Amino acid sequence: MTRSSPNSPDWPAAIFRVLKAGRTRQVAYVPDAGHSHLIRSAIADPDIEDVVLTTEEEGVALACGAWLGGQRAVLLMQSSGVGNCINMFSLLQAADFPFFALVTMRGEYAEFNPWQGPMGKATRGALELMGIQVLRVSRPEDVEDVVRAGFDAAFDAGGKVAVLLGQNLVGRKEWEREQ
Repeated sequence: MTRSSPNSPDWPAAIFRVLKAGRTRQVAYVPDAGHSHLIRSAIADPDIEDVVLTTEEEGVALACGAWLGGQRAVLLMQSSGVGNCINMFSLLQAADFPFFALVTMRGEYAEFNPWQGPMGKATRGALELMGIQVLRVSRPEDVEDVVRAGFDAAFDAGGKVAVLLGQNLVGRKEWEREQ
């Protein structure tokens, strides 16, 4: 699979600056091309523990455990992973943990995979039903401000926040065709 160029190569770096400035110590993820810059940056940074997950709901528990241990963790996932987390989001409410996630959207702009559509359409509503505030960004020039606002709402105000990164921002996925 290849990915066409995102609208601006600088927006992933802007997100990483927010995470570093906010003293993020753990970044949890299921590998995703849309988060590849953030994942590579976390792996390369000796101050951040990158944690590869087998499924996204593990990241919710990891974020809660990190908070109990005095650290800030961020969960990276695709919109399809939100569906995997619904039951685990109950932990956030029951124990009143702060939470911050960055969600790359699928099922929107130039989507080639029909399996991505249903959860892509339900992502915002599912998160909101579980008490998570949803912010959305689709323009590269807005990324840093929106991500910082969400990060601060989570870790300074104790909120539960997910920032949706629109599929048009992340870039178009295409299958490579064998010649």
